Amino acid sequence: MSDAATAARRWLEVDPDPETRAETVKLLADGGSALEERFGGRLEFGTAGIRGAMGAGPMRMNRVLARATAAAVGRVLLADHEAPTVAIGYDARRQSDLFAEDSARVLAGLGVASLLLPGPLPTPVLAHTLLRTGAQAGIMVTASHNPRPDNGIKVYWSDGAQIVAPIDSRISALIEEQFEVGVLPDDDDLADPDHPLLTRGTADDIESYVVAAAGLSGVDMPHDLVVAYTPLHGVGRTVLVDTLTLAGFAPPHVVAEQAEPDGAFPTVEFPNPEEPGVLDLVLALADDVEADLAIANDPDADRLAVAIPTGSGWRPLTGDEIGGLLAEHILSGGAGGDRLVVTTLVSSRLLSAQAAHHGVRYADTLTGFKWIVRPGLADPSARFVFGYEEALGYLVGDLTHDKDGITASVAFAELAAAAKAAGRSVLDLLHDLWRRHGVHRTALRSVRFDGPDGDDRMAALLAGLRASPPTEVAGHPVLAITDYAQPGTGLAPADLLALDLDGGRLLLRPSGTEPMLKVYGEVVGAVRDDDVAVTEAAADASVATLVDAAVALLIGSGT
Repeated sequence: MSDAATAARRWLEVDPDPETRAETVKLLADGGSALEERFGGRLEFGTAGIRGAMGAGPMRMNRVLARATAAAVGRVLLADHEAPTVAIGYDARRQSDLFAEDSARVLAGLGVASLLLPGPLPTPVLAHTLLRTGAQAGIMVTASHNPRPDNGIKVYWSDGAQIVAPIDSRISALIEEQFEVGVLPDDDDLADPDHPLLTRGTADDIESYVVAAAGLSGVDMPHDLVVAYTPLHGVGRTVLVDTLTLAGFAPPHVVAEQAEPDGAFPTVEFPNPEEPGVLDLVLALADDVEADLAIANDPDADRLAVAIPTGSGWRPLTGDEIGGLLAEHILSGGAGGDRLVVTTLVSSRLLSAQAAHHGVRYADTLTGFKWIVRPGLADPSARFVFGYEEALGYLVGDLTHDKDGITASVAFAELAAAAKAAGRSVLDLLHDLWRRHGVHRTALRSVRFDGPDGDDRMAALLAGLRASPPTEVAGHPVLAITDYAQPGTGLAPADLLALDLDGGRLLLRPSGTEPMLKVYGEVVGAVRDDDVAVTEAAADASVATLVDAAVALLIGSGT
């Protein structure tokens, strides 16, 4: 019997799910590569947790893997704390509720207390609950904006942020140990549903977040705004509507076809608001109600997408444009040189210019909010007020230590309402930024490395670029190169190359989840003679040429 077959039979002994048990039985009967693919390895537990397609076996997300992950989290906590508590939340994807319930019962069986939030809720509610209660860890069952077949588990630690080294490595090692030894949690390891260590949350836990989030909007600020909104079949609607209403805004108009939580995501192929066509329904609703603003959250409501009316239709803003507008609103409305704003290396440099203009602290980090919150956590003298990444992730204030699409919605609605009260538009505010700091235009291209040797070819290409970097790209001389895989950058080592160019910059980063190299480009065009439109068009063309040239360079290197 093959190792995969042995692992599959052992899996059947502990799998509580009839559907995945039947799937495993069929895989065993069929044999072949499908069995090996499912049981010959396991999904990797990374620096934020674990995520993948649902199904049987350790290479898929399922209740067995959820239980093993919870057991590993619990054992790390017990090694470091006498009486730890874990806050647990979940979204509306398939079996998210079962993953969360199993996690709480596994933890209770180990002697770890947990607070299980009441029903499918946004990730920011869990992140806020973790900080509010002082729990030692948090577990959020969510696949965020991943495709509909996926689910996942995100893990937070006592600082309220997503885990980083060495906690991630300790948890991963304990998951691996369970598979190697063949001792995985089964039904006998689960505490009773009414175990005294398992506390079930109430509406008060949700209300605590809503009140705090609504309080971010000033009572004396304008709130006259018509908003069209979609939660994209996710869990954001009730919390978002309640928060905006409590903050003083009229209840937003919600896309009826996408209002209810539904893990099947019936109206979209890919529930990511960055994808083409995903915002079509909310833009149609915005037209019907003559909205001032159209907004969308992703399925777990930790991201925010925004579209604005331009007189000739609706314009979705880029992640960097939303970040710049939010930063300006926040920095203009406060004071103090101790304020800190943070973004990622692959996001626009506009935030750096804004920070210098307002005389506040600035930091940039690796991709992900597990890194964005670190400068504020590491420096008690700094007052974190805003952080963002270009992939529609924003954090306003410190109600959570992770991206939060609800509070970002409140802040953006407030800046839009203030502009409306002054007889201006959001686009006017964006043009103000460009006149002051230049038109910052960014672009992203992805280069796939298909085939079984894709990862190896991508690694070889990057090694070649490190050994023999280009001297110019699209006519832009290369001024400097920073290799973030090497020590001395001030950040954790990462497979990222940054090329500073005369008139722009390029960054190259493997995706981390698939054989794909991401190429980020940015150019800055100074506005002359107050002609924003001409400068914007020129910057768009320039950055497109830059990233296309970079991709051509990669293809020519043997992709």
